[in-house]
Amino acid sequence: MSKALSDIDIEKERKEILNAFRGLMRTVKDRNKEDTRTIRRAFDVAVEAHKEMRRKSGEPYIYHPIAVARICAEEMSLGPTAIVCALLHDTVEDTHITLEDVEELFGPKVRLIIDGLTKIPEVFDENASVQAENFRKMVLTISDDIRVVIIKLADRLHNMRTLQSMRPDKQMKIASETKFLYAPLAHRLGLNSVKSELEDLAMRYTDPSVYAEIQNKLKSTKDVRNRFIRKFVAPIKEALTYEGYIFTVKARTKSISSIWRKMQTKEVPFEEVYDLFAIRIIVDTPTELEKPDCWRIYSIVTDFYQPSPDRLRDWISTPRANGYESLHTTVMSPSGKWIEVQIRSERMDEIAEKGLAAHYRYKESKTSETKFDRWISEIRELMASPDANAMDFIEEFKLNLFNDEIYIFTPKGELRVLPIDSTILDFAYDIHTAVGDKCIGAKVNNRLVPLSYQLQSGDQVEIITSTKQKPNEEWLRYVVTARARQKIKSSLNEVRKAIAMDGREILERKFKQHNIQFDSANISLLEKYYKLPTATELYFRIAKGKIDLKKLRELENKNGFLQLEKPKPVPRKIKKENISRVDNKNDTIIIGEDFKDIQYKMSQCCNPIPGDKIFGFVTISEGIKIHRNSCPNAEHLMSKMAYRCIKARWKGADLKESMAAITVTGIDRVGIVNRITEIISNQHNVDMRSISFETNDGIFEGNMKVMVYDTEHLNNLMQKFEQVDGVQRVVRKGAEAD
Repeated sequence: MSKALSDIDIEKERKEILNAFRGLMRTVKDRNKEDTRTIRRAFDVAVEAHKEMRRKSGEPYIYHPIAVARICAEEMSLGPTAIVCALLHDTVEDTHITLEDVEELFGPKVRLIIDGLTKIPEVFDENASVQAENFRKMVLTISDDIRVVIIKLADRLHNMRTLQSMRPDKQMKIASETKFLYAPLAHRLGLNSVKSELEDLAMRYTDPSVYAEIQNKLKSTKDVRNRFIRKFVAPIKEALTYEGYIFTVKARTKSISSIWRKMQTKEVPFEEVYDLFAIRIIVDTPTELEKPDCWRIYSIVTDFYQPSPDRLRDWISTPRANGYESLHTTVMSPSGKWIEVQIRSERMDEIAEKGLAAHYRYKESKTSETKFDRWISEIRELMASPDANAMDFIEEFKLNLFNDEIYIFTPKGELRVLPIDSTILDFAYDIHTAVGDKCIGAKVNNRLVPLSYQLQSGDQVEIITSTKQKPNEEWLRYVVTARARQKIKSSLNEVRKAIAMDGREILERKFKQHNIQFDSANISLLEKYYKLPTATELYFRIAKGKIDLKKLRELENKNGFLQLEKPKPVPRKIKKENISRVDNKNDTIIIGEDFKDIQYKMSQCCNPIPGDKIFGFVTISEGIKIHRNSCPNAEHLMSKMAYRCIKARWKGADLKESMAAITVTGIDRVGIVNRITEIISNQHNVDMRSISFETNDGIFEGNMKVMVYDTEHLNNLMQKFEQVDGVQRVVRKGAEAD
């Protein structure tokens, strides 16, 4: 009986899998019979390879590759080859299928892409993040085939959409990684809708309360917003129809993560974010008429609404490096609100939504492809450095991901595209490494400027060089591009290595003098003794006279081998609250328990208090530091050093007072300071550590540090402040403890 039921379930699953595959095939455009046969063969191989595997949610694993393939076809406009690769993307990593099998069945191109998609199996040393190495490998394949990266983004997007079935700590790690690496990459590749969704899905797990609050506010204001939009676009639609245009008007609401970013950067509440949405006008017009038609529509829009001259962006004449083309203007509505209007053709809109993947369908658009190829060559140059490790690569790579661009001209009128805030040095290294290394200044629009001068769009720049010039450490403060930074570091490393060779010779002579063997064991011991990361750093400091080699006498010399004296036990200065235990079953550090002597302390960057969602970070010299999940550094730590992050939670009772920092802003009124201090001292019996108030043009800001028991205690206090007449905003800050 049970066997029959099991057979029915398996049969039902097979039918559902087949239906999912048919749904995928309906989304694959422009396929011939051979493509259909190849995709079906890839599906059959994947089904067989993954037949014993299930996802965390309990469903058959094959649903994941089908979903990834569907995202590639439906949301990214990729063709049959990419669909095949998406279906097979986990087979080499997780099953018995090899790259040789893939090549034999589907050819060398599919093998190349699958290889790029396969994670690195080796174990790296504990100071490198495996995920960073995987990311580095993936980016390395961009110039071989951009589809590697786009399929990887589709894979990550589906994983994020189904993240609810994972453990909370896994959710935090994957979400942080997504925000740190994958969303910026989607942005750079022009996949705007993917970038926005990845950021929103990440925020749902990294900051769930803020996410839910903004989501609810968007829902509650939706009807009012829709009425406003209908009224705003009515005259524009009428005029465009009268002019004979074939067009679509869309209203695009800002993503939750970008609304939150705006609230933080502008320090305003949700209600004061003026550009919650943008109006998009998409015109159906031939390629040769795109530019004049877009400008004509701009003229019609500004006939009805007054534009802001400072907010006109022409990305049609000079497209962005990721291929984005559009005309943006911000106009004043009759109700006194600024509204962003985006004007573009259907071709531009598809490229804006689907990024560089859409260029496969628009081969005539050469400009953006050339820019992208240039960006690719910069990445490959960045990776060519023999000294670069994975984490350095990620840092440098991210530098150029989110940056807007400026347009600079050489003396001969050649256009160069650089990130915003680029300096003379960035421009010099963009021309050539030799020009950057010898740069002493420049003429910008015929005016002499220093190396640190920040360029503006439209500047014409002539670099001045000298054979006596060479890079120095200070230059790293002047550059923003990954290329310039890497070239400067490379030059400095060469100089550093030459100096280190002198230091090595000095140490060799010193060892001979004291009858000490010059070998790796003794060098490693000295690194530890002087607390230095590498032998090169040790030699460099010796050459510079920063290391006192007389201290060698303090070390025990046994037959030419150095030994450290046993360190004397240092009495622990740990208060009772700095004792905790680790729950081995769940690898969770429990804050506030009197059990084992595991030392931890609260991180000063975010000041966690009982009730906050927290995690522990194992530092090298200061034990475990406890951070809030919403700490500004959480994303960085969980993405780059997840192997050093451990789960943490508060003990349920007998919690001590903790310090929290609060900022109150509002309109200055007589007695408002007295009212706030009265709430602190009388109504809540809260101990106040510090308080300061500043008033400027009728606006006051109060900063205070108070002792509270937990988040509930703190929230009650903040709600009392909000009720004071004149107070506009109350926020908790991550401030340093006294």
